Amino acid sequence: MITTLRISFRLLFFLLAFWFLEGTLLATPSIQRTILPNQIVLLVSEEHSLPFVTFQLLIDAGSQKDPSGQEGLARLTAKGLLLGTAQRTAKAINEELDFMGASLDSSAGRDYLNLSLRVLKKDQEKGLALFLEVLTQPVFPPAEMKKEVEKTLAAIQAEEDQPEEVAEKAFQENLYLQGPYKFPVEGTKASLPRITREDVVRFYQKYYHPDRSILAVVGDITQEEIKTHLFPSLEKWPRGKIPEEPLKTEFTKGPKTVKIDRSLTQANIILGQNGVSRDNPDFYALQVMNYILGGGGFSSRLMEEVRNKRGLAYSVASFFDPGKYAGSFQIVLQTKNNSAREAITLARDQVERIRKEMVSEKELEGAQKYLVGSFPMRLDTQGKLANFLLQVEYYGLGLDYPARYPKLIQSVSREEVLRVAQKYLHPDNYIMVIVADLKAAGLE
Repeated sequence: MITTLRISFRLLFFLLAFWFLEGTLLATPSIQRTILPNQIVLLVSEEHSLPFVTFQLLIDAGSQKDPSGQEGLARLTAKGLLLGTAQRTAKAINEELDFMGASLDSSAGRDYLNLSLRVLKKDQEKGLALFLEVLTQPVFPPAEMKKEVEKTLAAIQAEEDQPEEVAEKAFQENLYLQGPYKFPVEGTKASLPRITREDVVRFYQKYYHPDRSILAVVGDITQEEIKTHLFPSLEKWPRGKIPEEPLKTEFTKGPKTVKIDRSLTQANIILGQNGVSRDNPDFYALQVMNYILGGGGFSSRLMEEVRNKRGLAYSVASFFDPGKYAGSFQIVLQTKNNSAREAITLARDQVERIRKEMVSEKELEGAQKYLVGSFPMRLDTQGKLANFLLQVEYYGLGLDYPARYPKLIQSVSREEVLRVAQKYLHPDNYIMVIVADLKAAGLE
């Protein structure tokens, strides 16, 4: 039986913005949640101001599912959806999209695949038919798949000339002893050549099923149109038997320093450690704490000490990178080679400071106002709203999450900020990656 949950909302962006800034609940977005018999979750938000419709599909088939030695398989499978179907070649797909003035994209991240379509209202039936065709009838043509592998390998090679990418990959590789986020989503130069078309087909057949999927539809479409044109097609998509595969994450115990010598004028530095998963109960306190430390742009302590007072870096920031599983915490900065040591010391000092002293009332209030006030910016386009709905469902946050978010942030106290800083920041155990002219930096 189809189950439906309706929450009535109006004037999504502007009213939410006013609500968050003024602290008064005025309205919430109009979302209808439906579970079809094959267990796909459908989230629909009507918004009729523009003659467009956005469809975004999430499938629990990101790079965390990559088998060992086949890193990049999830992304390659996602890209393969648009390379040809039982009815059309990749060229024919692109010609149809051009004719409609529509966009159709497929990508895989760490946790999930995202297949998205944006189409004019007048072409929504044709666009939806193409969307479902690439989803359910891909053929993964060998020649096109080979080209995609070659293109990805070329991109990986090009990244070796980008010091920030070199630092990030080295950091992730050294942070994880094992875990779903150890390797890049795009794979590696060693893993990609091992992947065959048969591997892609097996991955698709194993994971691409409705019972691990969420579809968000946002825009100029009615519930009646959804029931008439979307329900029948979606219900034909057969369920699959997807095994539960518990994944273990194990982090390196620091301290550890990785030095990569490059002929550069700027040192690229990452200091960090294990972070948290999205379902961590301290997630909101960590958001507030990190905003004050290094996530708040020019108002953050790291920016104030490293750039504004010392002029040692154009940019410096910190962030947590949570996912379904525990991600990382990072401080990222670029500075002149000869100031690398000083910049690292200053960054560490600020971490120690926020672990030992309570933040000020002014800092706490500034962080809370920004985090709450900027929340509506996550919802100000069809694409952003669709993506937001997918994540709310995927992480089990509940459709009332926008109504609860202000309180979750505003309830964080100075004591909570100190507690989570002490619990989750451990600078004595940091993994540090430095990509620089090591001799010029005095780090040989």
